[in-house]
Amino acid sequence: MTLTSYNPADPADLVLSVEPVGAAGTGAAVVAARAAQRGWLAAGAAARAAALGRAADAVEAAADELTALVVREVGKPVAEARGEVARTVAIWRYYAQAPFAPSGAVHEPAAGEGLLLTRRRPYGVAGLITPWNFPLAIPTWKAAPALAVGNTVVLKPAPEATACALRLAELAGLPEGVLTVVPGGADEGNALVSAADVVSFTGSTAVGRAVVATTTARGVPVQAEMGGLNAALVLPDADIAQAAAHLAAAIAGYAGQKCTATSRVIAVGDAYEPLAEALAKALATTPAADPASPQTVCGPVINEGALERLTQAIDSARAAGATVLAGGQRAAREGWYLEPTLLEKVPADHPLASEEFFGPVAVLLPAADLDEAIALANDTRHSLSTSVHSRDLDTALAAADRLDAGMIRVNAPSSGVDFHLPFSGAKQAGYGAREQGQAVLDFYTASRTVTLLPAGGAR
Repeated sequence: MTLTSYNPADPADLVLSVEPVGAAGTGAAVVAARAAQRGWLAAGAAARAAALGRAADAVEAAADELTALVVREVGKPVAEARGEVARTVAIWRYYAQAPFAPSGAVHEPAAGEGLLLTRRRPYGVAGLITPWNFPLAIPTWKAAPALAVGNTVVLKPAPEATACALRLAELAGLPEGVLTVVPGGADEGNALVSAADVVSFTGSTAVGRAVVATTTARGVPVQAEMGGLNAALVLPDADIAQAAAHLAAAIAGYAGQKCTATSRVIAVGDAYEPLAEALAKALATTPAADPASPQTVCGPVINEGALERLTQAIDSARAAGATVLAGGQRAAREGWYLEPTLLEKVPADHPLASEEFFGPVAVLLPAADLDEAIALANDTRHSLSTSVHSRDLDTALAAADRLDAGMIRVNAPSSGVDFHLPFSGAKQAGYGAREQGQAVLDFYTASRTVTLLPAGGAR
């Protein structure tokens, strides 16, 4: 079956048509990567650092081309697409320094002469499964650290972002077998998870659980980032106008198609009425529009199935007694567009209040005080990023200590991420080691303890 990728803003525009490699082709790619890994590691730190630096230069030189491709293939607004390309360049450059980082430590022996040391070594082939919403940045923040420490990589991107992944790998220009993209879907993903030596996954909770089950049964290291139902807490002393602007960006930015997007807004006490008014107005002035326009914040959702799922959820909530404060309708234009939507009075047992829908939709919830707000925020099985909006630093920091989320942002949108810091969620939002920063270098390597004794000595 042919794999196709269409432009979400113009569904008649076929971006890519390619034959999936199949399970056998994926297995062959892993075998080739394993054969290439020995030479990639033996080339040394300087060679790997230089290769990653050249990849950064190539991506930077192709910035305009890549920006246009991201806009076309996944419907990301052009300003944000340009930012993703810049971030991708920065990640390649950041990890280009990692080959020179210390990879162990020397320890004093407990007794007698000798030398004790630890050293970290790559596993071999890193199998990476990535989503479509950050088609350049996520493959890079997985592949670059894996490559830096001496692994080779086989990457299975989401079908909707295959053109971006193929072009990224082409631009990286790494030796044959060092970075391989395998186009496909579930068959290719299953084959990769069943063959790679270390696995990193980003995607849905259901698929992530299956990935974790397969890899742990094999005894293979795995990290899985599975999204989140993210909350924003707005206290009465917050700058309401600023909070509304931040929340609108976190709800509507890239049509809410970020695992760090805000989907539950919890207004504490007297903040409710002014926030409801300000946020509804902010979302109304952030319409779903052509992603190629520099002014666009909210573009289309990724495909027709996503649009149907979102509109059905909104209609179901409305039928259950919810009130739409902003949006709630498909945009009157060609393509898969939904106007940024805010609802109140959504029943607590409705899926919009308890599940991640991955679209420009949020529910507004009241809380009598901070304790109730924190309880509401924590009442989810998966929370990746939470934002707190308050002028009182002590209150914000106290709330941060009590919130069950992997990342907490104060007076900022929940959707911001710093690539040099650890990234993961709480509860079922993530599994295994953190991504990004220096923490991920340990994930892609195994620690070995080495004992050296003097010749003829015994211990």
